[in-house]
Amino acid sequence: MTEDLSRYERRALPGTEPMHGRAVRVEPIIDERHFADLARAFEADPSRGLWRWLAYGPFEDRAAFLAFARTTYLSADLRFHAIVPEASGRAEGVAALMRADVANGVVEIGHVCLSPALQGTRAASEAFYLLARRVFDELGYRRYEWKCDDGNAPSKRAAARLGFTPEGLFRQHMIVKGRNRDTAWFSILDGEWPRVKAGFEAWLQDGNFDAQGRQKETLAARRDRA
Repeated sequence: MTEDLSRYERRALPGTEPMHGRAVRVEPIIDERHFADLARAFEADPSRGLWRWLAYGPFEDRAAFLAFARTTYLSADLRFHAIVPEASGRAEGVAALMRADVANGVVEIGHVCLSPALQGTRAASEAFYLLARRVFDELGYRRYEWKCDDGNAPSKRAAARLGFTPEGLFRQHMIVKGRNRDTAWFSILDGEWPRVKAGFEAWLQDGNFDAQGRQKETLAARRDRA
């Protein structure tokens, strides 16, 4: 049966209230307070591979990064968030909620950049959970999108791990840094979110981690049993 959406109302844009989890805070970027910490966190990647799949970077020096951050992270068209692990109390990554289609209830997560210290951690996964919870539970969106360069295998693996469903490939979608980008599309729908959410919440329980912070059971396994 086709869902009746005749009374569906426009959604609000993502706001500026911080989100708090067990291992992480996710703080909408509204000023420059996190920029120095982000610069230091990103500089801890000597290979500068963090920037390989992004449309910008790497940067010549900290001053160049800070100039970029002021222009991009404070853009009125994007709601960037600083990811702040409770263990360090310093911003170690960013992600943006973007391309919000408030009439149709669609929003995308993008511009994801995690420092080496943040990658693969409980805090990083919890940050993605908090952002999704804001999109679906707080704002009532119907569709949450993840897009990446089809050559970016780590991003595609991350999307699948976080519960996004692959939808296909937009061929010759963009030119990025002088080369073609085919874009892989993923999404979570509002009807899928309860199961994805239950998996996250089961995985994030303290009992699922040992004394060194290593998971005992994978996120996918917890989601499969949700």
